[in-house]
Amino acid sequence: MQWRTVHSDRSRPVTDLRNNAYVIGQSDPSFDASYLADFMTATEDCSTARTIASVNGPPKGCPQVLDFVGCSYLGLDNHPVVIAEAIEAQQSLHLSSARARLTLDLLRALEEDLSELFCARVLVFSSGMLANLGAMPILASGRLTGGTRPVLVFDSSAHISLSYHKPVVADVTRVETVPHNDIRTLERLCRENAVVAYVCDDLCSMAGSSPLEGLRQLQERYGLFLYIDDAHSISIVGHQGEGFTRSRFSQVLGERTIIAGSLAKGFGASGGLLMLGTTRQEALFRQHCIPYALSAPLNLAAVGAALGSCKIHRSAELGERQRRIAERTKVFDHRIATAEHGSLLPIRMISAGSETNAIGIARTLLNHGFHTQAIFLPKTAPGTASIRVRITAEHELGNIEQLCDCILDTVAAATGKPYPLR
Repeated sequence: MQWRTVHSDRSRPVTDLRNNAYVIGQSDPSFDASYLADFMTATEDCSTARTIASVNGPPKGCPQVLDFVGCSYLGLDNHPVVIAEAIEAQQSLHLSSARARLTLDLLRALEEDLSELFCARVLVFSSGMLANLGAMPILASGRLTGGTRPVLVFDSSAHISLSYHKPVVADVTRVETVPHNDIRTLERLCRENAVVAYVCDDLCSMAGSSPLEGLRQLQERYGLFLYIDDAHSISIVGHQGEGFTRSRFSQVLGERTIIAGSLAKGFGASGGLLMLGTTRQEALFRQHCIPYALSAPLNLAAVGAALGSCKIHRSAELGERQRRIAERTKVFDHRIATAEHGSLLPIRMISAGSETNAIGIARTLLNHGFHTQAIFLPKTAPGTASIRVRITAEHELGNIEQLCDCILDTVAAATGKPYPLR
């Protein structure tokens, strides 16, 4: 399913660009079947490591279920330092006030820590969705591009937390959507228009990575503004966990790049962030980014957890955990052929064909003690469903080997043919 090109047109109402009626109608049977198969009703014991999941009680003959769904790639969310800092912070004053008027010292300390860690001006939000929601209208307004409203170009695979805002920004400026990683079309738009801003994910959970070097060349040649959501690679990539995108830029981020990230996932805390390149941008967002300026801050437990994670990011332990997850991903790649082979992001997609196949495979894997994800519409086109596996530093090497054995046997049984090996 493709988003259609949108132009600002005040003579007609904004349409339902995601076509929710179609998406709901087509995907509901798969969601219903997934719930009946139990793997969408999974719960997890908060007192244990993430690798132990409970799905309405363990399946018969299976004493435990290993979690290959969660995004805590480095296992920092249950790190003793992170937990201790969260508990300590929660005992402090909670402030319910718009941040444009008053903020907390702990939150200010967190933004300063992150700014130093990632060599940017970092603002923290309650979620990545809110960070993107606040940034899109400012980007469309032209205040980040010298007063000229840019042609706002979205990659067709941009995460829903980005593309969801197309109808809003289309009322302000021209919006285009280009095929995934289509540098040629993007360059044509740069040649034809005075100012262009490109919105995309970098290392994303469904569609590989962006052609970052090609995007940087367009930035140098045409002044292209880049807004890149790199939520999944924060912490797992970079000397200080700054993520794939930030680590590919020079010491100074500059005025034509904004990077969105996550304090959940690999970072092990909660919330989202924006990395900005200039003091002018920082002031603009503090004053006019609605979810930042006019909403309450993160809860203090999340702030404390993030401060604890910052300590780990400054220690040798971060590199040790990064190497651990890279080793486990390499073991998986050695056994199972996927389009993501060699990617720095520890997410792998196992082609299943039909939605029925994917749900059946996921249920069988669950029966054998492996909780994975069946992925179908709206994340994939009809008939191209997959099984998504997330590998973490907490999985033992034996866990990975056992999962690979089970995947090969289960896919072969479901599809009638062996799954391709490396």
